[in-house]
Amino acid sequence: MTRQFNTVGIVGLGTMGAGIAEVLARTGVTVVAVDVDETALDRGRGHLTHSTDRAVAGGKLSSADRDATLARISYATSLDALAGADLVIEAVPERIELKAEVFAELDRICGPDTVFASNTSSLSITEIGVHTGRPGKVVGMHFFNPTPVLKLVEVIRTVVTEPDVVTDVVAFVEGLGKTPVVIGDRAGFIANALLFGYLNHAVRMYESRYATREDLDAAMRYGCGYPMGPLALLDLIGLDTAYEILDTMYHQSRNRLHAPAPLLKQMITAGLLGRKSGRGFYTYDGPDSPVVVPDVQTPVAAEEGVPTREVQRVGVIGTGTMATGIVEVFAKRGYDVVLRARSSEKASAAVAKVGKSLEKAVSRGKLSADDRDAALARITPVVEFSDLADCDLVVEAVAEELSVKKAVFEALDEVCKPGAVLATTTSSLPVIECAAATARPGDVVGLHFFNPAQVMKLVEVVETISTSADVVATARRVCLDLGKVPVHCGDRAGFIVNALLFPYLNDAVKMLEAHYAVADDIDNAMKVGCSLPMGPFELLDVVGLDVSLAIERTLYLEFREAGFAPAPLLEHLVKAGRLGRKTGKGFRDYSV
Repeated sequence: MTRQFNTVGIVGLGTMGAGIAEVLARTGVTVVAVDVDETALDRGRGHLTHSTDRAVAGGKLSSADRDATLARISYATSLDALAGADLVIEAVPERIELKAEVFAELDRICGPDTVFASNTSSLSITEIGVHTGRPGKVVGMHFFNPTPVLKLVEVIRTVVTEPDVVTDVVAFVEGLGKTPVVIGDRAGFIANALLFGYLNHAVRMYESRYATREDLDAAMRYGCGYPMGPLALLDLIGLDTAYEILDTMYHQSRNRLHAPAPLLKQMITAGLLGRKSGRGFYTYDGPDSPVVVPDVQTPVAAEEGVPTREVQRVGVIGTGTMATGIVEVFAKRGYDVVLRARSSEKASAAVAKVGKSLEKAVSRGKLSADDRDAALARITPVVEFSDLADCDLVVEAVAEELSVKKAVFEALDEVCKPGAVLATTTSSLPVIECAAATARPGDVVGLHFFNPAQVMKLVEVVETISTSADVVATARRVCLDLGKVPVHCGDRAGFIVNALLFPYLNDAVKMLEAHYAVADDIDNAMKVGCSLPMGPFELLDVVGLDVSLAIERTLYLEFREAGFAPAPLLEHLVKAGRLGRKTGKGFRDYSV
């Protein structure tokens, strides 16, 4: 029979502890909250009052329920008040010696059947549990902040945790209206182990001046649909907290990708902790404020003071989904578009594909019939490269093979007029290789649209060491005119989005490969705990495992980071022909 946790102790009434207390009390649990002194308790009461008042104002809690919730919470400054608790959840600062001291004292005070849980986000539950005489009754219960809102709770079992304790805690978490995932005891658990490697990588990109903070954050928001960019998220979490989590992960994993970026330590030493101090990667209008204000690092428009080239006629090379999407985007915006295909049949089919997409937009009320007809009338299908001679901008969108792309640029170099901007949509190949195939490398730039180009707002503007400033400014101006969000970066494998996204996806595959957690739990952890639109395995199956493997190999060959080496499981699935949704099987089976 599942044991009932009717009275629950909370040790530590900071933001997280107060949030856990509120969640428990709102579901009818009697809570005993303990902190070091009356000042700390008053601060915790303030958190609870503010949060429940906000819930009432937002219509999520009645005044009567708010009063009943707060009445279920009692307060004490001594752990002795927890003698009768069925479950005690520790939420003190992330220091192993402090947690060990709390658990040793609780072990002396509480009855032999009381279950102990730590809300640690990265420390070893095993190491905490050995400071008690009941390590079998010690688990991790990692809630996510803000606790009243976020549904995920990671339930961490050690090698000695009793199975019935895990079962009972999972049932309790479900009774709170939360989503539990059960995992083993390793640094970062699921969500933080995957999230913080990605955040650390973003800091290293910023540290090396590869891209601005604004462009890094915009890239992940508009390119992946993430609710926040990595640097803004670090400011919200707190740079000191992030450093502690990364440092703990590194000492367990010895993975260089978990070693905190030196910039984090420098910012912490300077007191730049993020929102809580009023300044981190961004500057805020006060401590704990979410409102970003301009500062000395706020960039001016990239093209300010730089002349741009006139673009009226645009060539697009290719007939695939990306090419036809780009054709549609330009044609709808009023540009004359020349669509070059390898045969007149392919050209006609590509124009028909654009027409079908435009028709769909009309049926959904997003485009008028007149605008559809006008857009189609602006598209000229051609077969010869020479028909691109009078284009001001030519966008190559052919197969992601370097030899094919170089051949296209050699042909463009021969036929295009002087001053024409030549762009490649490659997602991971070196833009400079395309530029080197021409006698005009200064005119070549990367314009990495995201699929479907008609919908996705992001375009990565990739500048090589040879690209002229006016070409970069022209590319940016065109993107803005198309209603896109341009972000600027250098010519490195993966640019911004893929360079940040695919190591994270690879880490998820390695986690699955190690039997640490199942795919469903990993996906749920990232969607529920981190508010991501898709879990890593859902996304890999959509992108295609073969495409993902190719990108990961490119990243590994460029950076030679051991952590970027593609997971063997991914290699095996691709060899077996399990490529994701397009073949009916990938990490999941879509054929049933």
